[in-house]
Amino acid sequence: MNQPEHKARKRFGQNFLHDPVVIERIVKAIRPQVGEILIEIGPGLGAITEPVAERTDRLTVIELDRDLAARLSQHPLLADKLTIIQTDAMKFDFASLAEPGKKMKIFGNLPYNISTPLLFHLFHFCPLIENMHFMLQKEVVQRMTAAPGSKAFGRLTVMTQYYCEALPVVEVGPGAFKPAPKVDSAVVRLLPRNRPETEQVPVHILNQVCLEAFNQRRKTLRNCLGNLATAEQLESLALDPGQRPEQLSVDDFIRIGRWLATQQESKAS
Repeated sequence: MNQPEHKARKRFGQNFLHDPVVIERIVKAIRPQVGEILIEIGPGLGAITEPVAERTDRLTVIELDRDLAARLSQHPLLADKLTIIQTDAMKFDFASLAEPGKKMKIFGNLPYNISTPLLFHLFHFCPLIENMHFMLQKEVVQRMTAAPGSKAFGRLTVMTQYYCEALPVVEVGPGAFKPAPKVDSAVVRLLPRNRPETEQVPVHILNQVCLEAFNQRRKTLRNCLGNLATAEQLESLALDPGQRPEQLSVDDFIRIGRWLATQQESKAS
């Protein structure tokens, strides 16, 4: 494709992937099939877009950069397969792309400066999604996939794993991008969970518990959750008030959240 070179724009957090080995591993993880609802966020210069489109019959791309959207619309090999939506993915209603009886596959090389709020936005659409694959800052993937007891375990861990099973796919060095970022990257695979009603908790309450817990993560539960529950109440939930937040499991946080929701409902009535 003979098009003028596009200079990466710092305000959009653009770092374009060019390593063919990494690209192929990502495409294999996505496993695009004909007839699927495939959505790419931030296609950029089309490094992942092209091989995915080769394996399927249609692909929707969401691109904020007007110049890159126009560039893709003129792509001689892709234009007929692409639906290009030039908008901000953080404000986009992904439910508008849903089809009866089908779930979406969403993927992309996300701008690292907006990755966490964008993930939280996407989590709202989990019932409509089969899986997601994203290139992110390595540190973010480590936090998303962390196990209890690790230093990386925190609010992002709990909120991610409440919605999805999170699995690391591949680590990627700065040299795989142009321009090269100053951090290492990694790809994460997210599989939305179908939680039974007994495990569901209002998201704003779970988020409140996480904010209280990890705002002072070196303190014990007795101290950092003191605004929400007494030591005796924590013990009634089979929790040790002397533990630190990162020692709890995601299920422990869900249990606290469900208890707190019940408490708030009782006060309201």
